[in-house]
Order: sequence, then C-alpha cells, then structure tokens
Amino acid sequence: MMDVQQIKQRFGIIGNSYTLSRAIDVAVQVAPTDLSVLITGESGTGKEVFPQIIHQHSARKHGPYIAVNCGAIPEGTIDSELFGHEKGSFTGALSDRKGYFEEANGGTIFLDEIGELPMSTQVRLLRVLETGEFIRVGSSKIIKTNVRVVGATNVELEKAIRDGKFREDLFYRLNSIPIKIPPLRERIEDIHLLFRKFANDFADRYRMPAVRLDDEARMLLEKYRWPGNIRQLKNITEQISVIEKQRVLSAELLKQYLPSHAGENLPALLGTQEPRGDSNFSNEREILYKVLFDMKRDMNDLKKLVLEMLQHGGEVNMQGEHAQIIRNLYNGEGEILKPAATAAPTVAFTPRHDEHTIEDTEEFIEESLSLEEKEKELIEKALEKHNGKRKSAANELGISERTLYRKIKEYDING
Repeated sequence: MMDVQQIKQRFGIIGNSYTLSRAIDVAVQVAPTDLSVLITGESGTGKEVFPQIIHQHSARKHGPYIAVNCGAIPEGTIDSELFGHEKGSFTGALSDRKGYFEEANGGTIFLDEIGELPMSTQVRLLRVLETGEFIRVGSSKIIKTNVRVVGATNVELEKAIRDGKFREDLFYRLNSIPIKIPPLRERIEDIHLLFRKFANDFADRYRMPAVRLDDEARMLLEKYRWPGNIRQLKNITEQISVIEKQRVLSAELLKQYLPSHAGENLPALLGTQEPRGDSNFSNEREILYKVLFDMKRDMNDLKKLVLEMLQHGGEVNMQGEHAQIIRNLYNGEGEILKPAATAAPTVAFTPRHDEHTIEDTEEFIEESLSLEEKEKELIEKALEKHNGKRKSAANELGISERTLYRKIKEYDING
C-alpha cells in the first residue's frame, strides 16, 4: 500500500498539515471496504480528489468511476440522469436510457453536492444504498446494481435535516465513514507552499518569471481567511502572475487582490487554527468574557466593602446587592469560596484584620480570572458530567466537537 506522501504525489495534492494527511489516511483505510463515504468541507477545498483516491485503492479500481454534480442537474431531470428512463416516460424521452447507477455497475459513483438532491430523489437513493435496487423512470422493472457510493457536500447536512431539506435516514446511511477536508485557513503552513506551486505553474504556462512575496506579503497571505480556499488562492495567484510586472510583491500590493467586502473576509488571527467566523467559537469566548467581567465587578465591590468594614471596626450594614455578593463569594467564616463550592446564604461576615489574609485574597482573584483556567475548568466539568462523552460535552458547552477536541489537546485534559 502506498504511503500518504506517495498518494500526494500521485494525485497532485500539495500540503503537509496534519489534518490533510489524516483525511488522506482515512480515505486509504476505508477504500478496500464497500462502505459509503461522506466527504464534507467548504467549497474550494479539493473534495473531488478524495473519491478518486478511494476508487483507485479499492477492489473496484478496474471498474467505472462516474462523478456527478447533483447541484448542476435540474430537479425535473435528475431522477432520469441517475436512474435512467423508459421510452415515452416523459416528453422528450425518445428512447430507453441507462442512468449513472446502471452505467457505474461494478465501480464507484461520486455524488458531489449531495445536499442539493430533491427529497424524492433522496428516497430513491436510500433504496439503492440499502438494497442495491432501483427502478427507471416510467418503468416497473427492478434493476440490480453493485455500486460504491461516495457523497460530498459543502453544506451542514445536520442543519438541512433540521430544516426538513435532507432525510435523516439517508444521512446516517451515507455517513458510514465521514471524511472532513480542512479549510485553507486551518492549513496555515501550506498556504505559501501552494502559492509557490501555483506561481511556478503559471510562470511555465505564460512563459514569464514566477512571482514571489516579500516577508510582509507572505505574512499577510497566511493571515488571510481564504473563504474560497484553494480555488480562490489559485485564481488570485494567476491574476497576480498575469497583471503585475514586478515579480516580488509587497504586502501593500497583495492587499489589492484580497477582497474584504462586507467585513466577511477579514484576516484570520495569526497563529490560530480557529476561524473568526465560527459562531461556536465566538459564543464560547463571549460567554467566558461575560462571566469574568461580572466576577471582576463583584470583586471590586467586595474590596470596597471590606475597606469600609475595616474603617468602621468590622461593623457595617450589609443589605441588598452587597449582601448578595457576600453570599456568593464567602462562607460564614470570612473564607473565600472556591468556584465549585456552595455556601449557606448568610449576611453575617467577620473579616480577619491581618493584612496577610487580604493579600491572599488578591492572589486568589488573579488566579481565578485566568481565561485559560476557566476554560479548562468548564471543559473538565462538562466531560465529568457526561462521563467523558465528548459530543454531549460539546453540546453542553455550546461549542463544536472540533473546538472541544482542540481545547482538550491544548490544555492536556484527560477525558
């Protein structure tokens, strides 16, 4: 069996990121089986290469390989295209016609943009996946086929299921083996490598020196979000190669080719694997910051209250909001409660009048306001609550599973 590097060379895949290599490895591992595969990823990430890898490393490699763009076929004719039709079954059906599933018998069929299939076609596809049988349009004769199905989509099928646009049973039947293709912004180490490859290709094509980037331009290239992924990078490299006379580009010149309309394509955070547009990531940060700011405000109020009590010999009338702060942060003996602890509601408070206690309080506040510690603590609690089930823990935290996996690795959490 070929290793990952050999497969990259054979299929023209450029990049050394772990997530890309992992996707290739999964494709090779599942290829010898007949399991259905669902490939997900944003538009322009190169999803169309992976069904070819699967087909070429399977026992079906000598059989037919047919790729179908489901989004490009009109709804009224897609059943005929996929399953064939009988003569006279509809206007324009002048003869019998085999569909793609019949033509691909003994091989592999790649259904690109499978999320665009009409609901009626989804029912037919489900039957093929479950029984290997289908019926031509306008016929009552059952036809058998032996086809390996690989689907791909750039939409969230889980959301499409909730919106009633995709069948849940079909999703689970297709999703026997999921392969996630990472977006370009999560492959920062590959961006400049791809740029150089495309620049050299266009230099050969147009017979001119290859364009290069100075250090600032390279940094800008790697910080950009690339919403169109590899396809967008290739197009921009071609534009630069043809239009610009100077062969070494500055950051200012490169900016002219990076669209930033409507604030959608702002540069990504340097050194992070997480896109700014990820709503789960944004919500997670927003909630944590709100909690920390509320804690800081309460601590400031508490320090004012302690100072007032010291000035009045330890006696002060604690009512309303101040009393609630004491209930939340202290037990009945003047000790600060740890975040996981609970205290009996009481307004009785006897501060210790030595400076050492107040200094310890300050140290505790600084530690508890660490964003990393709060994140780690929340993740550990969620994992413990759900007995280590990461999907349930991610739902509890309101973040994606991918974000949770990254946090577990980042904080070295056992869970």
